[in-house]
Amino acid sequence: MRVGIGYDVHPFQEGRPLVLGGVTVPHSRGLKGHSDADVLSHAIADAILGALGEPDIGYWFPPSDASIEGISSLKILEKCAAIAAERGYEIGNVDASLVAEAPRVMKHAPAMKERISSALGIQPDQVGVKATTNEKLGFIGREEGIAAMAVACVIRRS
Repeated sequence: MRVGIGYDVHPFQEGRPLVLGGVTVPHSRGLKGHSDADVLSHAIADAILGALGEPDIGYWFPPSDASIEGISSLKILEKCAAIAAERGYEIGNVDASLVAEAPRVMKHAPAMKERISSALGIQPDQVGVKATTNEKLGFIGREEGIAAMAVACVIRRS
């Protein structure tokens, strides 16, 4: 068994949809990024890659690659699951926390768990999604962006 951690942050941007865990969440602004800027999926991807001892998603999906501009981060998760399988591992579970003052996202957590688990080829009960605020402190507290933290466990196939 191996464990990895992941962290990601994106600033808000006008005129983009807010995508978290593969779910479009109603909000006045989305997140800025080369892909769909799904901060939750990115943190999970980095946690999986870290558990495997691989470079981060910037290596696998470089922002300089115009062919992946706007890519769904669920595709990034699918690639991480494929990398794990190629290395002889299966994903045991992932657990993640969103940090945002707004919007409130927990009503969307079941759909996020479904989308994330489907992309990773695991069951929804192997995915944890939580949310908290930053108690109005820092850039998150000023509602300038959203951060996410994640851990992932991968298990060597027998």
